[in-house]
This record gives sequence, structure tokens and C-alpha cells, in this order.
Amino acid sequence: MNLFADATGDHQWIHIDPERAKSGPFGQTVAHGYLTLSLATMLLWEVLEISDASVTINYGVNKVRFPAPMPVGGRVRAGISCVSVEEVRGGLQAVFGITFEHEGGGKPVCVAEGVLRYGR
Repeated sequence: MNLFADATGDHQWIHIDPERAKSGPFGQTVAHGYLTLSLATMLLWEVLEISDASVTINYGVNKVRFPAPMPVGGRVRAGISCVSVEEVRGGLQAVFGITFEHEGGGKPVCVAEGVLRYGR
């Protein structure tokens, strides 16, 4: 958490001060939402195999929300679905729905749509 806080300049105590966070709104430190979102790339590669693209480009993200906190030290998993695929100049664009959940949590910790472009 501290390295991500340093990289982003987000040093809120809910992320980096375990003692203060005990009496905070979540009862413990929680991960930065964008840290959770940054795991999308790694998790997408675990479930996707694109063998005939000459290049894959991260084109962006749609509709990002952080409905619940991700406790520091918790286990996270992602459910991924293909929302759409369309032709674009030079290749294809795919939109993937990504829902991050933490073990034992009720609500998702992050919901987003990742947009990738594949060159031919």
C-alpha cells in the first residue's frame, strides 16, 4: 500500500495507517481503488488467449465504480465476461466486463469495463 501511495500521491490514512484505520469507517486499512483496478491487466491475461493479433493495446476503461472497500491483506478474484467485439480500423475492439470481489465480501469492490484493441 505504501509504494502505491507513493506512486500516486494518495496517502490517505484509510490506506496506510493501520492504527488509525481501526477506528475508521472500514475497521481496517483498505486498498486504493485504482490499485484493485490495475490488477485487471494481469487477471485478463489469465483467462484470455489471443493468438492471432499482431499487437494488443489497452484502449481504456468504461464505467468504473468501487461499490465496496477491498480490505488490505484480503483475497481478490475477478469475474470477466466479453461484452462486445467490433471491427475498428486496423483490427478489432473488445470490451470486457470485469467484476472484482473479495473473499467473504457481499458487494463487488470494483466493477469496470476494460477496452482492448487487437491489431491484425
